[in-house]
Amino acid sequence: MSKQAELDIEYVRSQFPGLKNGWAFMDNAGGTQILAKAVEQMNDFLFNKNVQTGGSYEISLEAAAALQAGREAIATLVNASRPEEIAFASSTTVAMQNLARSMRGQLREGDEIIVTVSDHESNIGPWVSLEEIGVKIKFWSLDKESLELRLDDLEKLMTDRTKLVAVTHVSNILGTINPVAEIADFVHARSALICVDCVAYAPHRAIDVRAWDVDFLAFSLYKVYGPHGAVLYGKYELLAQLDNLYHYFYDKGKVPAKLEPGNASYEIAYSTTGIVDYFSQLGAQGGAGGSVRENIEAAFAQITQHENQLAEKLLSYLRGRDDCRIIGITHGDDSRRVPTISFKVRGKDSGELCKAMDKHKVAIRFGDFHARRLVEYLDLAENSGVVRVSLAHYNTLDEVDALIAALGEVLEGQ
Repeated sequence: MSKQAELDIEYVRSQFPGLKNGWAFMDNAGGTQILAKAVEQMNDFLFNKNVQTGGSYEISLEAAAALQAGREAIATLVNASRPEEIAFASSTTVAMQNLARSMRGQLREGDEIIVTVSDHESNIGPWVSLEEIGVKIKFWSLDKESLELRLDDLEKLMTDRTKLVAVTHVSNILGTINPVAEIADFVHARSALICVDCVAYAPHRAIDVRAWDVDFLAFSLYKVYGPHGAVLYGKYELLAQLDNLYHYFYDKGKVPAKLEPGNASYEIAYSTTGIVDYFSQLGAQGGAGGSVRENIEAAFAQITQHENQLAEKLLSYLRGRDDCRIIGITHGDDSRRVPTISFKVRGKDSGELCKAMDKHKVAIRFGDFHARRLVEYLDLAENSGVVRVSLAHYNTLDEVDALIAALGEVLEGQ
């Protein structure tokens, strides 16, 4: 077996102009820095193709081709069967709201949808809103000891009226990777669909919707090194059954445009070609030398290896303090976690701690991160919630050292 290629961190950082301002960005789960390649593609569209699609003239055809290129890029990134399975939205919250709204025609009073207590509200609230048409919402609770979702608990909730299970791939508080392929098999065996919030997973691991056999999946581009937008994936035959959200003359079969009322942002869609090119080039530099998809998978293997080192350095420090409580898996080299690390410090206010870090030019954050149900469920809401350090592959070991040094200084000084 060949040795795993190491991440070329100098090359990586050269691709993100925002990293040159002296800050160590460790609030990446809230939003990553944007790739130069993504901005270049946006500029190319806005300067050279900025017209409406649907015209017969040359520039309109180029605009349509750019939008299609964006769909094709994301289809490759998530390993979808066809580009028509990709719909764009302004955020994952909006993508999930659109999906829930477009499913109303398929649901009847007494039908059931299961959500988890551990999700971001984006994958809870839109489903809870369906209570107004008589849908019954059930909550799949997290095991408070293991901090994991258990299939035994899900089984107790599912009935022949269960239509959909909505689950997060990675908790944006815990950093724990849920086994979505296993959950999908379990849900499908009971004749229900699965919808996955992949926001906190997408920056760290390769997405494979076909291998996992998920029905719907969404994530935010601005948390995967792009501009402020999002994508919704759905199996084509399921998208075709959804209600139309656009003008009345967009029939149900007009996929995916019927899920993009007002049209997609063309320049944001086109920017995704720059994101995919970056991952492909990163994988190729590591020696993958295969298809774009194979290069993407190789890139994420390098990213995982590097991020595990970053996470373990920080978690090792936190484990060594008797006043810190790590929320979630406590070792960074555990394959079940991403480098989104939440903790509380005994007797300290999380907000005051984070604000004290600002003078060190280390960007971290505190609160519940729109996973309020989980924070309250785990009794973590007091003293401004949790401190969250969310690392990305462009962070360095030196930056983590600087974070640790600053934390030590702040904690000793408070």
